[in-house]
Amino acid sequence: MIKRKLVLSFPENIVTKPITYKLVKEFNLEFNILRAEITPNMEGKMLIELRGDKAQIDQSIEYLTDTGVSVQEAAKDIIIDKNQCVDCGICTSLCITHALTLDHKSFKLKFNKDECILCELCLDCCPVSAIKV
Repeated sequence: MIKRKLVLSFPENIVTKPITYKLVKEFNLEFNILRAEITPNMEGKMLIELRGDKAQIDQSIEYLTDTGVSVQEAAKDIIIDKNQCVDCGICTSLCITHALTLDHKSFKLKFNKDECILCELCLDCCPVSAIKV
């Protein structure tokens, strides 16, 4: 079983269709919606994490693109400049998934990429601008 984070973009003509339902029903995948939004123009964006067999995930991506959904790997990562970071911990208070934590022994900032949902709340709160996408 593998995991992949994907960004799905839904055009307005399919935003109301149960497309993600078929990922479970037809491709036997588990998925977690990490972030979702619908723009005023009724276009949708969703960050999801898919879990399942590689072949099933590949087939589901083909299904999504055939349906009109734009699929991109979630290539964005939070990058912390360790030379700039002062380990103040302000970002940890805003991190709802606890991807950013302070080590209790060293008081150094730790980042768990697998827990991050790319909400970007940490970007603006860093007093030394050490966090970037």
